[in-house]
Amino acid sequence: MMGRRMGRRPLMRVAATTAVVAGTAAVVGGGIQNRQNSRAQQQAEAEAYEQQQQQAQIDAAARQAAAEQQAYYAQAAPPAPVAAESAGDELMGQLQNLATLHSQGILSDDEFTAAKAKLLT
Repeated sequence: MMGRRMGRRPLMRVAATTAVVAGTAAVVGGGIQNRQNSRAQQQAEAEAYEQQQQQAQIDAAARQAAAEQQAYYAQAAPPAPVAAESAGDELMGQLQNLATLHSQGILSDDEFTAAKAKLLT
């Protein structure tokens, strides 16, 4: 009977040792995998942050260029005065009326010339 006991003990020790080694390997392997995953995630976050910063710089440059262009065009071409256009239109209308009266014979050549000179001065 003693022979059996001695045979079992080493078998139990081998099984226990194997279990401890396997468990330790799993823990160490899991830790390594976790560190690798963590590093990969940190790298991906850093790349995403860098891309966001670059996009922010591009957006800022585009806004600045648009503002400069708008300022340039605002200075380059001031709007034409509306009153001057309507005054010019009114003068043209009066000259056309005088020409119509002259062509109908209502105004003589001298009257037409005098009225036209009066409008243009």
